[in-house]
Amino acid sequence: MSSCVRAWLPLLFLFSLPVCVKTRRERRNVLFIMADDLRTSLGCYGDSVVKSPNIDQLASKGQVFLNAFAQQAVCAPSRISMLTSRRPDTTRLYDFNSYWRVHSGNFTTLPQYFKSRGYVTMSVGKVFHPGIASNHTDDFPYSWSTPAFHPPSFRYEKEKMCKGKDGELHTNLLCAVNVTEQPGGTLPDLESTDEAVRLLKSRANEDAPFFLAVGFHKPHIPFRIPQEYLTLYPIENMTLPPDPYVPKGLPPVAYNPWMDVRRRDDVQKLNTSFPYGPIPKDFQLRIRQHYYAAVSYMDAQVGRLLSTLDELRLADSTMVVFTSDHGWSLGEHGEWAKYSNFDVTTRVPLIFSVPGVTTIRDWMGTPTFPFIDVFSQSELRFESKKVIRNVVELVDVFPTTSYLAGLRAPDPCPDISFQEELCSEGDNLAYTFRHRERGEDEEAVSFSQYPRPADTPQVNSDLPDLKDIKIMGYSLRSWDYRYTLWLGFNPQTFQVNVSDVHAGELYMTEDDPGQDKNIYSDTDLSVIHRKMAGLPHTVSLQTRMRLQLLYLTAGMKAGRRKA
Repeated sequence: MSSCVRAWLPLLFLFSLPVCVKTRRERRNVLFIMADDLRTSLGCYGDSVVKSPNIDQLASKGQVFLNAFAQQAVCAPSRISMLTSRRPDTTRLYDFNSYWRVHSGNFTTLPQYFKSRGYVTMSVGKVFHPGIASNHTDDFPYSWSTPAFHPPSFRYEKEKMCKGKDGELHTNLLCAVNVTEQPGGTLPDLESTDEAVRLLKSRANEDAPFFLAVGFHKPHIPFRIPQEYLTLYPIENMTLPPDPYVPKGLPPVAYNPWMDVRRRDDVQKLNTSFPYGPIPKDFQLRIRQHYYAAVSYMDAQVGRLLSTLDELRLADSTMVVFTSDHGWSLGEHGEWAKYSNFDVTTRVPLIFSVPGVTTIRDWMGTPTFPFIDVFSQSELRFESKKVIRNVVELVDVFPTTSYLAGLRAPDPCPDISFQEELCSEGDNLAYTFRHRERGEDEEAVSFSQYPRPADTPQVNSDLPDLKDIKIMGYSLRSWDYRYTLWLGFNPQTFQVNVSDVHAGELYMTEDDPGQDKNIYSDTDLSVIHRKMAGLPHTVSLQTRMRLQLLYLTAGMKAGRRKA
């Protein structure tokens, strides 16, 4: 060892020791990024078509949960469920028309918890669903230190902004635009990114830790996006989904008739019959093209945020959480949009990048998140040593984020928790960052649900008001299966009738990853009925469905082991 190196070693030790102590004592800042209607169409989730280099770079510096599921595949219920860590049956929000604090319980939210622990909490864009569901204030002042920011240009999203072939403006689904021709020369996610960057700069030299939530509106419809992103996806390279038709064994109650898509001007011109009539294949390809382009556009905004952390020297003290409220069907099962219990609508990206845990300080000053321009450097090979394949849920985000930021995770909720302001119906996933995953965890499952007004598709099947809900579809996702029961539901009492089974679905995900072959009717249901009859009424629905799945699949698993 040279004398120069020996002289530097004590200095390096003294220099690094206080930093280590400081890191343990200080709480991490949090940059919480949420996309809208983003399925797992990302490079880091194995999608070979999409170009998402900035999110893939984040994933390479973080831990990726490959099988994270939302609790309900629609905006307001999912966001409230995640941000309170309570399931929809606890928030009692299945539509957009109530505020949980007065409708079900005064539950503490994720940003409210951070605020109560001394954090400056800030909201940009769509974090809570705006409107009644968040008391028309985005839950301010409970959750946020300052009023939430909404991009002014969002008001044009529902107006006629899409130029058609006739030269007139329409409310189209497909809406690639010249940004310079838009009001103010901008778009909502561009404005949200600008504001989030401004807020990061304002906190860079402050002592109080911050929790900044940034909610992007894309890839939510309409696909009003900068037109140049379409060039990333030539239409001749686009393909249809492998399962573009309604499965024969799909119960009618499970079908989502995608009314919000049908109402768009350009879709109406297709004269597609309700509810099962397929969209013409050439238009399907264009929808898929525009969705992917919207993902790349949103990815660029994420890249701008992450590179700002580097520029402000915040990357070493800021945890980044990236997720979505739910997924979106791109023609699978003959469906579009969300509003179902399939994986394509309930499965979401979930990525945590935690300084000192998933990333190590680079003493040479190499940027952690350099911005990647998708037009000049679209290819980024996802490289991560830590992916989690076992099933997790969005209700897990609250306790996990809290713990990893340096706060105590909320205690688990009791079975009935309407009077508990602070508790979690999810799990703290922090242990997964410390231990290598050792294969299948049979206890790891997720629960999703979706309401329906009738057994057959109606015009309000996608978004029934609470008073119209007659059936609730409860869905359990395990490593091997997706099991769904459509049960009678009373919207006045919020009670489900476990004996009133309208339909069932069972998919073996290893052999049928697209969930196209419903084998529920192939099982011996009489055995299930006999075994369930002896259970006390106090046994929860989740426990009942776990037991039912065990009974239904016991023979299948035994047969597979012999094979």
